Amino acid sequence: MNHDSYDNAYIADILNTAKTIAVVGASANDVRPSFFVTKYLIDKGYTVFPINPGHAGKEILGRMTYARLADVPEPIDMVDIFRASAAVPAIVDEVLALDPLPKVIWMQLTVRHDEAAARAEAAGIKVVMNRCPKIEYGRLSGEIGWNGVNSRVISSKKPVMRQGFQSFGIRQR
Repeated sequence: MNHDSYDNAYIADILNTAKTIAVVGASANDVRPSFFVTKYLIDKGYTVFPINPGHAGKEILGRMTYARLADVPEPIDMVDIFRASAAVPAIVDEVLALDPLPKVIWMQLTVRHDEAAARAEAAGIKVVMNRCPKIEYGRLSGEIGWNGVNSRVISSKKPVMRQGFQSFGIRQR
């Protein structure tokens, strides 16, 4: 797969089908991007599991924090990586050891590791690199346009309502 450009349908399908998301590198510090992305995903109705070994056993945004992916008590649909690119291979190893396997590995802005992505894709896991699910959700739902930002999406279709705070959901193709 070409990871330099993603089709809107590919991203929309991931965001529409994922229900549980593990945020690796979640922070309890409310000025960190991983904190407000975690909050945004919770507000949109996703079940979010913060992963942070230094904060394990405590709560972030009312959610129990786990030390590693294997500690999460239920299947994970998507793993959102908020760590440096050099940490990705070890995280992919953790993902590949899970049963069942997550459907998606999502690497945040500036995070990319092509070799680790290829291993995940060989196992049947979708991969997104150098993107933010908060930005993509806002862009594809039309929310980002509320602030005058060009979402590059024009649609006359009504969005599908999702659970969560002010959630219009992702427009269907």
